[in-house]
Order: sequence, then C-alpha cells, then structure tokens
Amino acid sequence: MTLELGLMLAGMLGIGFLAQWLAWRVKLPAILFLLLAGILLGPVSGVLEPDKLLGPLLFPTVSLAVAVILFEGSLSLRFHELPEIGKAVRGLVSYGAIAALLLLALAARLVAGVSWEVALLFGALTCVTGPTVIAPMLRTLRPNARIANTLRWEGIVIDPIGALFAVLVYEAIVSHQEGRTIGVFLATVACGTAVGALFALMLGFMLRRQRIPEYLQNYGVLAMVLLAFSLSNTITHESGLLAVTIMGIALGNMRGVHVDDILDFKENLTTLLVSSLFILLAARLHWPLPDGMLWAGIAIFLASQVLIRPLTVLIASIGSGLAWRERALIAWVAPRGIVAASVSALFALRLETLHVAGANALVPLVFILIIGTVVLQSATARPLAKWLKVAEPEPRGVLVFGSDEVARAIAQALHEVGFTVVVADDEWEGIRLARMDGLRTFYGNPASSHAERHLDLTGVGRLLAMSTHRERNSLACVHYRQEFGREKVYRLRNLPPEQSNGRAALPGSLLAPPLFAEDMTHARFAGLLSQGWRIKSTRLSATFDWPHFIEQYGSDTVPLFGVDEKGGLRIATARHPLDPRPGWTVIALVPPDESQAAA
Repeated sequence: MTLELGLMLAGMLGIGFLAQWLAWRVKLPAILFLLLAGILLGPVSGVLEPDKLLGPLLFPTVSLAVAVILFEGSLSLRFHELPEIGKAVRGLVSYGAIAALLLLALAARLVAGVSWEVALLFGALTCVTGPTVIAPMLRTLRPNARIANTLRWEGIVIDPIGALFAVLVYEAIVSHQEGRTIGVFLATVACGTAVGALFALMLGFMLRRQRIPEYLQNYGVLAMVLLAFSLSNTITHESGLLAVTIMGIALGNMRGVHVDDILDFKENLTTLLVSSLFILLAARLHWPLPDGMLWAGIAIFLASQVLIRPLTVLIASIGSGLAWRERALIAWVAPRGIVAASVSALFALRLETLHVAGANALVPLVFILIIGTVVLQSATARPLAKWLKVAEPEPRGVLVFGSDEVARAIAQALHEVGFTVVVADDEWEGIRLARMDGLRTFYGNPASSHAERHLDLTGVGRLLAMSTHRERNSLACVHYRQEFGREKVYRLRNLPPEQSNGRAALPGSLLAPPLFAEDMTHARFAGLLSQGWRIKSTRLSATFDWPHFIEQYGSDTVPLFGVDEKGGLRIATARHPLDPRPGWTVIALVPPDESQAAA
C-alpha cells in the first residue's frame, strides 16, 4: 500500500522528528530510532516504498542530501587542532583508521563472501565513528576525562577523514568497473579536488570581504555546495562527493573566515536531511535479507567488536600514556553513525546500476553493524566503565553561562575550592579574560548544536546561567534541564522581581530558580564588585562558625555557595538559603573593610 507523495513526505518528517525527540529523551543516538522507524515502515509493513514513491528522483535526491552531509562533516575538521588532540587520537585517525579499514574489509571478504571492491568500500565506510553517536553515548557513559576526550576527538576528526577514504575507494571502484585507466581515476580525483578548492576560495573570499549580506550567507553557502557537487559531476563523472568534501575542509581551515553560524545552519539542515534520509534508506532494505546475509552481518559485527576495534586501539595507543583500563573502554566504544549509513546507501544505489557483484550486500552489512554497535555499547559501556573503575563519579562540576566580570568572579571562586568549572559564552573578550585567569572555556552558545559536538561536559553536572542576556539564560536553562535535571539548573536575575512581572514576565516553563538573595540581580552584583565588594572563601570550624563569619564581615554579607563535609556543592537561592555549619567551606560576597571603603 502506498500513500500520496505529499502526505508520505510530510509523514517522514514527522516520524523523523519523533525519532530525534525520543533519542533526546533517552539519551541514545538518534540514528538507532531512525533506522528502526525506516525498517518498520518499509520491509516490515510495506507502507513506504521509496523506489515507487520517488522514482527517478530517488538517486538525485539522495545524492544531494549526502553532499550536504559530507560538506557539513568536513567543515568541522580543523588542522590546527590535530597536534593538540593527543597521541592516541592521532593514531586512531591515521594508521589506526587504515588498519581498521583493512581488517574490516578482510572480515567482509571472508565472512560475507563479497568481492574485494565491495569489501574495501565496506571497510572505508565503517572504520569511522562520529560525533552524532559518540556525544549522546558519552553523556550516559561519563568516563574519566582522558577517555572522554579521546573518544570525542576521534569522532570529530575521523568523520571527514573517513568520508574522504570512502569517496576515494568508491571512485577507484567505479573507474575499474567502467574500464577506466588509472589516469582517468587520477583525473577524477584531481577534478574533484580542484573544483572543491576553487569553490572554497571563491566562497571564502566573499565571506571574508563581506560581499554576501549576513541573512543570505547560509543560503549562498548551500547553493554553492550543491553547485560545486553538480558541476564537478558534470565535468568528471562521480567526482562531486570528493569536491564537496575538499570544499568543506578547505573552507573550515581558512583564516579570517568565520563559519560558526554557517556550521550551525548546516547542522540544523543536516538533522532534517538525516532524519528523512535514514528512514527512506532503511525502508529500501529487502526482507528477508539475501541468503546468509543476516548471520554474516552479525558475525562481522562480533569480529569488529571483540577483535578488530581492540586490535586497532592497541596499535594506535602505543606510547600514548593511557592506562590499560582506559584502553579497554576505548576499545569497546566505537558506534558507527551518519557517514557510514548515508554514504553506503548512496554508493549501493550507484554500484547496483553498474552491476557490481555483492553491491546489494553493502547496505545490510553496514546497517547491521550500526545497530549492533549502538545497541550493545549503549547498554554495556557504563557498567563496563564502572567495573574497570574509569567512570566518573556523580558530576560535581559547574557550567557557567556568561563571561563578564560577575560570571568570571564566581567561576574563579568555585575553581579555587576544587570544582571543575567551564565558562561558556559567545562574547570573545570575556572568554579571553577567563582563559587568562586559567579557567576552562567554550567560545560559543552552550545551547547550540555546535556545543553538542564540541563542548566537553565531562564531570559537569550543574548550570549557572549568568550572562547579561535574559532570554539566552532562559533558553540555556531549558536546554540543560534535560541534561542535568531540573534541580541543578539556576539563573541570576537580570531584572528585579517587581520588573519581572507583567509585560516583562517570561513563562514559568522557561524559568529556573534565581540565584542568591531574592533581590540579587546581575546589575546589582556587578555594582557591588565595582564598589570593592569581594568574593571570600572560608572554611568554618567549631571555633569560627557562621555567626562569627557574619560578625567579622558584616550583616550585609551575601552567602553564595557552601561546600559540605562530603565535598557537595550547596547553592544559595531565595527559596533555599544556606545554613552553613562547622566543617563547611562557605563562599560569600563580603563588603569592603573600612580602609577599602575609605579608599
């Protein structure tokens, strides 16, 4: 049974949204729910038949969507970050990735019996992880910082590198299948590289010189990406994917070109494309699978999980300084993601038209590996981390949204008493000063899609929204309420209580508990600091308790935080004022002494 084209496309968007929302709620990679939705709509129920639904538009639609996905992934690769990511990550994304490619290809050849061409393409597609599957897994896994950074950077860096591997292998297969010489293959690679670099230079020049108005930049970049893809394919057959990959890498590494807003737009667009594309591609799977393909896929998945990944990590981490327990967990966690699923389906469509032997096995093998790694590792990684004793305890750190004088002073006070603190803001001057103070920082909006990929929240479990932007504070609170829990998200008022009512009031669903005293606002806090007030940290004892502290520093003292005997952070709010006890460390805003006041 097929439905009307418009209704089916709208239904796919709705189901894709539900799958993404469900993944957000349960903190699992969205790709799992998208693939399962496609399988239920396609092979199981027969409601969605992509080939009949789109007809001759299927291949061009999938091709253009994959081009945008590859461009977005390659745009995030920064060459200047490679020396800083550690020896283990450099090994995993270089010779480790090549080793994984060859071993996975060997497994596909021996177990599934596919041709060497398809086996090598399978290895190139599945040797990569990705930030879209690693990030949600790390949130529930919560390993120590060295493991989290290794896995996170591996996913970010290897995503575009893996795409480049897959495109080059695919170009070689097509050239061989169509009887082309090595010269034609090299010409294809050269054409894709040249077109991608040329379009990147053109676009970079226009963006750097501000020849494109800001409201048209995203539109212009999308048009240039699709034009580069189509033009490169027209000049030299099948070179378009390489062109957009090179274009993204080149544009992302140009000096003076700010691509953060473009990257945010592309990430949002990619979410839309991925949600629809994966449902569409999973619906094309034929059930039952070709003879023996299900068991072959499971066998390859097991070989990847217990042999290939551990061996790759062992080779790549030699001399890295990682402990064997950390290597063991890294060897267990390697979920496959967007590049493997989307590009494999596109390549399979093309290889089937070229009558490449075993091309129909490519997508089932890739999808089985994706589902197997995501399901198994999501269920077992956290218990394994606890057993290996490399899991972080309950996160005690603090994410501070804001980088002005108030936010930096509070962040510095928490940092000095031993808490992990990350200062996040999209105002560069404040971030620069926070870095000079020795604080960890994130330059960008912590509620953005970019932050989901790059903001390291290892050990962080609370949000203090203290920026000067009232609405952004509220959005950050809503965003991190699901991440940390409703009771661990706070805000510093931007308006006094009497001005926050009536026309200026925000809906209650956007509000979090206000920090400190009922009448404390950001402006008042900043004013007190400018008058010489300072943040004071003191450990209380039986002989110097809280009443003694008030007696020494004055009744105007504003309690901010308390650190109890077990190291837990207590936050002062209007509803829950602090009751500091002996043995606590109290952090308070105290007035200047008489000499300071006179000065």
